[in-house]
Amino acid sequence: MKKEFEIIDKEIVYAGFFRMEKYRLKHTLFAGGWGAEISRELFVRGSCIAVLLYDPRTDKVILIEQFRAGAINNPERAWLVEIVAGAIEEGETAVEVAYRESLEEAGCEIEELIVINEFYTTPGGAAERITLFCGKVDSTQIGGIHGLDDEDEDILVHCVNSEEAYQMVVNNDIESAIPIIAIQWLQLNKQQLQQKWAL
Repeated sequence: MKKEFEIIDKEIVYAGFFRMEKYRLKHTLFAGGWGAEISRELFVRGSCIAVLLYDPRTDKVILIEQFRAGAINNPERAWLVEIVAGAIEEGETAVEVAYRESLEEAGCEIEELIVINEFYTTPGGAAERITLFCGKVDSTQIGGIHGLDDEDEDILVHCVNSEEAYQMVVNNDIESAIPIIAIQWLQLNKQQLQQKWAL
C-alpha cells in the first residue's frame, strides 16, 4: 500500500517566538482509498537538542530546574527538573547546540558526546524533533545558578547520583518526558557507557 497525503491549504495563524500553522489535508487509508478532508493545527518549533550530562567517574548526573509555562496549571509543580536542552538555530548543527547549551544552562564543558536517539516529542500536534545526546562531563565543580540574562533564564543546577536520578523518575519527581527517556536510557546502558568512556 502506498502511503500518501495531500495538503489542500496551509495558513500561518500565529507567528511569534513560536509559530502555529493550520492545515487542511487528506491522506490515504490503511483499508485503501483516501480519507475525508481533515483540519489540523501544528505547533512549529523545529529541531531541538537535549543532553544528558553524565560523569562516569563519579556516576553523577547533571539536572537543571527552571520555571516552565507549560506546567502553570499545576502551580505547586511549575518548576520542572529537566536536562539541558535548546533549539537549533539557522546555521547551527545539533552538536554545536549541545556544547553551547551545556555551557549556558549548566556551566558544563562536554568532553565527549554520543547520540542516544532522535524522535518527535508530540507528533499529534507539534513538529518538534529532538536529537537526544549523552555528554561526558566532569561534575566535581558543577552547581549554582545559570542561564542567559537576555533570555530571562533562571536555572538551578543539581548534581545527583545516577541512581537518585532514576528514583526521581520512579517517584514522579521528574515529570518532563525528555529527561525521563534519557535517565531510563542511562539506567539500561550505564555499564556499557562506562566501558566506552574507559573507566
